[in-house]
Amino acid sequence: MTVNLTANRPAPIDIVIHSARLVSGGIETPDAFVAFAGDTIAVVGTGNDWAQLDPSEVVNAQGLTLVPGFIDIHGHGGNASSFDDGADSIRSALKVHRRHGTTRSVLSLVTASVDDLEKRVGVIADLAASDPTILGSHLEGPFLDVGHKGAHDPELLHSPAVGSVNRLISAARGTLRQVTLAPELPGGLDAIRQFVNAGVVVAVGHTDTDFDGALEAFDAGASILTHAFNAMNGIHHRAPGPVLAAAASPSVTLEIINDGVHVHPEVVRLAFAAAPGRIALITDAMAAAGSDDGVYQLGSLSVTVTDGVARLTEGNSIAGSTLTLDEALRRAVVEVGIDLTDAITALTSTPARAIGRAGDLGQLAAGFAADAVLLDEEFGVVSVWAAGVRV
Repeated sequence: MTVNLTANRPAPIDIVIHSARLVSGGIETPDAFVAFAGDTIAVVGTGNDWAQLDPSEVVNAQGLTLVPGFIDIHGHGGNASSFDDGADSIRSALKVHRRHGTTRSVLSLVTASVDDLEKRVGVIADLAASDPTILGSHLEGPFLDVGHKGAHDPELLHSPAVGSVNRLISAARGTLRQVTLAPELPGGLDAIRQFVNAGVVVAVGHTDTDFDGALEAFDAGASILTHAFNAMNGIHHRAPGPVLAAAASPSVTLEIINDGVHVHPEVVRLAFAAAPGRIALITDAMAAAGSDDGVYQLGSLSVTVTDGVARLTEGNSIAGSTLTLDEALRRAVVEVGIDLTDAITALTSTPARAIGRAGDLGQLAAGFAADAVLLDEEFGVVSVWAAGVRV
């Protein structure tokens, strides 16, 4: 990993983080350093070679673990604010997740009318144009199964139509990253193809589909399973369901909400074993993440948070989480028993690949975005850099 810095010396170097245990790309490297030039990683190496770079700022990370910035491809808010509620709420919500190590975010929107969703993806497109840490939007609805609606307003759910799909794609102006839909709905498979042809990643979720139906959706181009095990049919020995269809499909990423509520630790362990390198840990966080218990709004529905668990005020269904990704990491390693390198991969390079950004996000390597997190022995966040700027 040591590099020759005299042959092609990068300049200027803004920040060097040195003497760290580096975990990136499934590899652990001791006594490593990473050098940032602006918003890009310029050099990665080991030992004392960093001293040749003449950096503007030096960070001694001895005794700490340096990892790529976390990427959350499915979250709805935090800091008592929702991503559905405009630019100021989005900025407020992102602050809490940045402090907990999430350096890039896809902003998830709950079910609403197509008119409202057009406006909301437009707001996100405007923000993404000036803020590289916002990766775009995720539509979780309205093309969902009523029987597996979770915390979505059933009055607003409907099958996808060509016109509605085109309106949403157009309104997002190239920033619609992911859409969750139930493929068994009338027009579902055609909608998958329509979204994929427009460069949008499609996820199967909030669905009544079975094993074969999920395989058909993946064959049509869907490549993510939205919060695996939740809002879908489970695993039965004669009816394996969409989770095992996803595990059997090498191109599919399985999202997991590892908060100890949505999925039992033993089931999380099973998922990592069944789909190695294809688990993306997400928050599915709603407004209460980083805030107190109480009553919040998720789209048009009221949510009550008690002891950090969010449930619909009427009906008691789980309504997102209050999770942050540093806590998802700690639980993965300490409670589930996942190897640290695999857990970091599930927070970084796997979600980057799932949304088509494997070439510049999710690893600490030359040419990649200067997104990094320093962790202590107990996986507490010590420092965060997003696009080369300390949070």
